[in-house]
Amino acid sequence: MNLTITLIGIILIIAAIWVILELKRFRHRILAVFLICLLLFTYFSFTAVFSGKSLDLSSVDGIKEAGGIYFSWLSSIFSNVKVLSSNAIKMDWGVNNSSLSGVNLSKN
Repeated sequence: MNLTITLIGIILIIAAIWVILELKRFRHRILAVFLICLLLFTYFSFTAVFSGKSLDLSSVDGIKEAGGIYFSWLSSIFSNVKVLSSNAIKMDWGVNNSSLSGVNLSKN
């Protein structure tokens, strides 16, 4: 009886250590995936913004101009998402909408 309780205790301790290590590794994986996605987004958005423009990135003024254009583009993206979200929140998403009055919602 004592051996069984001790064995269960050891198994539980081993399982707890394994779970803690996996959670720590999982947290690092999430951070790594987030950083990779951030780098990919920055690269592709940077190339999309400057695809038709000729900028001199070898000078300080060119870098300032590119940064201004890129951050202006990012702020317009965030403001567009903000407007889209606020308009979606303001909409009436109820089932009893007047535009659905002629539609039969029951399944056959």
